[in-house]
Amino acid sequence: MVEPIFDYQFRLILIGDSTVGKSSLLKYFTDGKFAELSDPTVGVDFFARLIEVKNGTRIKLQLWDTAGQERFRSITKSYYRNSVGALLVYDICNRTSFENIPQWMVDARRHIEPHRPVFALVGCKADLVSNGGHREVSQEEAKSFAEKNGLFNIETSAKNGMNVEEAFKAVTQEVYNRIQTGEYKVEDGWDGIKTGFARPNGLDFNLVEAEPAKTSCC
Repeated sequence: MVEPIFDYQFRLILIGDSTVGKSSLLKYFTDGKFAELSDPTVGVDFFARLIEVKNGTRIKLQLWDTAGQERFRSITKSYYRNSVGALLVYDICNRTSFENIPQWMVDARRHIEPHRPVFALVGCKADLVSNGGHREVSQEEAKSFAEKNGLFNIETSAKNGMNVEEAFKAVTQEVYNRIQTGEYKVEDGWDGIKTGFARPNGLDFNLVEAEPAKTSCC
């Protein structure tokens, strides 16, 4: 007898300007803790975690953290192609990072085509506002942009974990829903969605990988 380690594998990418909090968001999601010191991402880093959608189906998430600096754009664009979902990340205390979201979204759509990616608009560093920091992007403005573009929208904090789990689960659930409706299919040559692997019955695996794998492409 065998049962699946995971039923599907989804590949998600985090995009947005440098220093908005992408790496910290991923660190909290995969490790459950805040990274007090975080060096800027060089090229692309890789993380992974297993989660469950509402009906108990196990999903392995391949999570690609991309560098926001302009000089790495030609490298990171190659990672869009095989992604099924993208978290559009901005800093709620940095208006420029929000104003650049439309271009990030255009780039993602262009490189992920012909597939239609699942997007989430994710505001980071909500804890700074709670502690007296200056908010430069209102919740109402972000919500309006998200509704206009058909995006899931949420504000998060990697410092205290607020809504971090919810951001990733929302994208994962929507990808799974599109599989159920037939919009998404497992296709040879596309890594956005893959079927899972099986393991011998009785062996136990944790749903969270203890140490996220990391790679740097340059």
